[in-house]
Amino acid sequence: MQGFLTVDKPQWMTSHDVVQVVRRTLGLRKVGHAGTLDPMATGVLVVGVGRATRLIEYVVGRPKMYTTTVRLGQTTNTYDAEGVITQTRPVTATDDQIEAALIHFRGEIDQIPPMYSAIKKDGQPLYKLARKGEKIDIPPRRITISELTFLGRDGDDIQLRVGCSTGTYIRSLGHDIGNLLGCGGHLVALRRTAIGEFTEDTAVLPDTITPDSLLRPDIAVTHLPRIDLDESEESQIRVGKFIAQRPDDVPASVVACYTAAGDFLGILTPRDDMWKPHKLFLS
Repeated sequence: MQGFLTVDKPQWMTSHDVVQVVRRTLGLRKVGHAGTLDPMATGVLVVGVGRATRLIEYVVGRPKMYTTTVRLGQTTNTYDAEGVITQTRPVTATDDQIEAALIHFRGEIDQIPPMYSAIKKDGQPLYKLARKGEKIDIPPRRITISELTFLGRDGDDIQLRVGCSTGTYIRSLGHDIGNLLGCGGHLVALRRTAIGEFTEDTAVLPDTITPDSLLRPDIAVTHLPRIDLDESEESQIRVGKFIAQRPDDVPASVVACYTAAGDFLGILTPRDDMWKPHKLFLS
């Protein structure tokens, strides 16, 4: 049994909890997820099963989509509703001012992750240092916000749709938007709607998972260049031999290869002018 699950993670369930449910339901130990969701968040959690866990690394870096609600006027120490309110300020921003503020966060920007995060400093997660009251200078990270759309508001709560690169903290985004508006802000709702090709449209709740919920393993690599092997090349790859690159092959650091019958065989990487077997799914 191998493949991927698009799980619709319920609120307050941890990503590890979801993995444990999958293990029990499918009777497998080899299960892993691609990209943690905070317990408060809901939505798409991609889970690899069996040998497909070897392809999780190709999912982790895919672009992500979210919808989120930011409550203006209140700042918390965790940048979300799980934290302690540290400051309250009046909200005077109009819809036009909110739209104008969002412009500053689109495209490539530098973002400082929240102190309450799993990023490690000298081997210690930042959230553990934060709980001890320690202050750490966190270097900014270069991220890309491909979409930031103002969907509407309900009083001081504003709804946003966010498309972003891996490594983006939506909590930091909400916090920074609030600061730019002069009133502060924190997340009160967050839903991940997509990671690459995995979307909420195909997501299943943890308690409805069955073997039929599994998606094929190569859905994780459909964004990679594809090479279709002839029977001779397939035979060589299957026994671990290198094959010559062809003039029309797309130059790439990694490619997905398929058999002459159209079945997914695995991942190849370049070595000089050859293709080297990297991760094969042999039957």
